[in-house]
Amino acid sequence: MEDTGRPKIDRRSWFKNAARLAGAGVISNAAGARRTDLPQPRPRGPILASDTNAVVETSFGKVRGYTRNGIFTFKGIPYGGFMGGNTRFLPPSKPEPWTDIRSSMMYGSVCPQEPRQSWKNDEEAWLFSWNDGVPGEDCLRVNVWTPGINDGRKRPVMVWFHGGGFGAGSSQELKSYDGERLSSRGDVVVVGVNHRLGVLGFLNLAEYDRGRYSASANAGLLDLLASLEWVRDNIANFGGNPENVTIFGQSGGGGKVSALMAMPQAKGLFHRAAVQSGSLLPAATPDESAGIAAATLDELGLSRSQLDRLHTIPTEQLILAGSAAVKKLMPPLNPIRIWDQIGWMPTVDGEILPGVPFDPLAPSVSAHVPLLIGTVLNEFLTGIDNPEADSITEQQLRAFVSKFGDADLIIDAYREAYPNAGRFDLLSLIAASPVRRNAVLQAHRKMALGAAPAYLYLFAWKTPVLDGRPRAFHCSDLAFVFDNVDRCENMTGGGPDAHRLAPKVSEAWINFARTGDPNHHGLPKWPAFEAHGGSTMVFNNESTVEPEPERLLALTAPGV
Repeated sequence: MEDTGRPKIDRRSWFKNAARLAGAGVISNAAGARRTDLPQPRPRGPILASDTNAVVETSFGKVRGYTRNGIFTFKGIPYGGFMGGNTRFLPPSKPEPWTDIRSSMMYGSVCPQEPRQSWKNDEEAWLFSWNDGVPGEDCLRVNVWTPGINDGRKRPVMVWFHGGGFGAGSSQELKSYDGERLSSRGDVVVVGVNHRLGVLGFLNLAEYDRGRYSASANAGLLDLLASLEWVRDNIANFGGNPENVTIFGQSGGGGKVSALMAMPQAKGLFHRAAVQSGSLLPAATPDESAGIAAATLDELGLSRSQLDRLHTIPTEQLILAGSAAVKKLMPPLNPIRIWDQIGWMPTVDGEILPGVPFDPLAPSVSAHVPLLIGTVLNEFLTGIDNPEADSITEQQLRAFVSKFGDADLIIDAYREAYPNAGRFDLLSLIAASPVRRNAVLQAHRKMALGAAPAYLYLFAWKTPVLDGRPRAFHCSDLAFVFDNVDRCENMTGGGPDAHRLAPKVSEAWINFARTGDPNHHGLPKWPAFEAHGGSTMVFNNESTVEPEPERLLALTAPGV
């Protein structure tokens, strides 16, 4: 039986190149289970694309997709209008209706954003194989995968919010986001969402013109709300049940899920929620986001009386100015509070977002929504792009860990709990502890409401590619949740271990979406999280349920 890593944990790459902080040179950067077996998705079949196939009526006009392997696929369907020019920074509008059948076979525009810098990191680029898409401000689009259309069926609906914080990413950037396999495996409807990001979605201009820009600090959140309203109004024709909607997201997508759980306007639009490596508890104050807005205007050389120019400035220039403003105001990198480096985030405005999600309490507005929460073992600090990672010295380990507190106390405690972990694995484990601690805190606060369960997990499976140096890295769970281990073979290796684990993970998400309980017969009994002796499902070659080592997390993430 393979070592599960608990209480011998470890985790991934702590915020790209964060280990250099240490001067460590060598470190680079319940309604019951839905079935009693783990069936395979539908057999492969031909693509069917014709003028008469896969046509569905929406609130704004008919759309036509295509069928692949028995799954109806629609991409780039507008759920909102064009949000450029005079509509920049405003709440989302409705799309203009159309009379002809709209071809919806390719992804729509992605929100304009900074160019991805990670392409220069060869191993990382190979692992992730991003699809950065075509940028455009007409980006309020959804993608839908469904086993049936116009059939009166009421399938569970799983709405996916992508990662990248609140400033980057798209619904197509990773191969894992493709919903065909998940839809087929679970007989569910999968929806992916694009929305406004960064300066276009979260620029707080209310101080300058409260009438016009009262919602600009949270325009991106209102986009998410609009996408869920589209699902409510249209998903029945795509074979889905608008009264059984699960929202799920990873990294920044998890932060979006957490924010929606605190939004009164979102109540009733979803019924279950899952947060993957994204338990980001804080949000910006109005003063903080207004400071970023002021710095952005300074970068553009605009005064208070020149706000109208924000609607005519080229998108690229606006994005670069917003990015420069965020970087200037970014606090020094703190390994215990890595979310301070996110930059763009929602603002607690007292209306759209009344309070900080899950801090200090879980939001009561979503008290009856079951919650699935977890992280991956290594998160942000791994050996990707660094073949020398495992040559870290004891001195370098201690220099890094000293940033978390008493290095001797912390390292000795972790070595006692994880006797088989090498120095780099210990470093990775300790660096990931603030991410893990936030997930545990979120579970505690959700459980304290006493209205719906929270289920906690840890994805501990380490990829064999690149000699195993990536470990269980940030995003490595996604191929398993979506049952896309072959599509993501650069990440997973595509071997037998990955194929055995994928259905166990994806079926847990499917069962959770269907019933609010992730249990199925392919896993050991997964209890809901409790205040004392909280249990965690550890996904690995041999998945186990183990106690959460909160004492260790408190050593490395005090006060988180």
